[in-house]
Amino acid sequence: MTGARQESRLHRPPLPSPRGDLSAGVIGALDADAPPPSPRPGDPYADDLQLALYVLYELHYQGFDNVPDDREWDPDLLALRRALEQPFLTALRADAPASAGAEAAFAALLAEPPAHSDDSVSRYLQQEGELWQLREYAAVRSLYHLKEADPHAWVIPRLHGRAKAAMAAIEFDEFGAGRADEVHARLFADLMADLALETAYGHYVDAVPGEGLATVNLMSLFGLHRALRGALVGHFATVEVTSPPGSRRLADALRRTGAGPAAARFYDEHVEADAVHEQVVRREVVGGLLAAEPRLEPDVVFGIRATGLLEDRLRTRLLGAWRQRRSALRAPVTAL
Repeated sequence: MTGARQESRLHRPPLPSPRGDLSAGVIGALDADAPPPSPRPGDPYADDLQLALYVLYELHYQGFDNVPDDREWDPDLLALRRALEQPFLTALRADAPASAGAEAAFAALLAEPPAHSDDSVSRYLQQEGELWQLREYAAVRSLYHLKEADPHAWVIPRLHGRAKAAMAAIEFDEFGAGRADEVHARLFADLMADLALETAYGHYVDAVPGEGLATVNLMSLFGLHRALRGALVGHFATVEVTSPPGSRRLADALRRTGAGPAAARFYDEHVEADAVHEQVVRREVVGGLLAAEPRLEPDVVFGIRATGLLEDRLRTRLLGAWRQRRSALRAPVTAL
């Protein structure tokens, strides 16, 4: 397997296609150096606002083809991003209130749904999913997994003591423990190659619905604001705690449908690694943070609940379409 095949970020992606006036204005400001648009009230979960936020956040990651690096810190774009973040954050706080303590929130995460439950994407894919549905799922998740662990790394300079040491140790594993071929983002690119998907970073953004964009934007929102460091830790903990059982089911689904060894390996790796990470993140990252800054407990719980809220919205989108035998994407992956 060549380095060129494995490395998904050799080139910057092109700017995506707009989904409304707001995202068109943001893309136009980057593509043609036009003035940024004025934010307008609207649904904070809608595709238009989520795409606009996604584009503005991506300036802090890979950027876009033919967009100068210094646009990352353009004051007008930063002001617009702040104006778009506020209704999104307000809606999340209203829809996912921190109504319990961290221990109760973790207990809810650890409670596996019954075997007959039909409210789990991974269980659906394990039991009856087809290869085309697994390809759609991988395309949606590629917006995060091809930069896996990057948004969470922003919290490291904002932690200290036990929380910092444990967070850095987990991130070291996520980034391959010193081996480029074991970086989790690279393993996901291998998974995509086994599924005959394009492995280029950001390739499927035009296909991913707003519900999928929102799950990625949440990490950037929490990661870019020091004031939301507790929420980012809550998000990270949610991912690590829920990963092993879901990853096991997805690995089973990939084997059952004949996806290929590299596809299953990505999730096999997460079953093993995240089973260890789950203990470390609860006891040392969250425990260390709350021992040092107990006032952040509501923020940690908010991060857990907001993550669950947006994952539930994405689950509803995916399963609602798949059970009707239709694509859950804005464009089928075969059309790209």
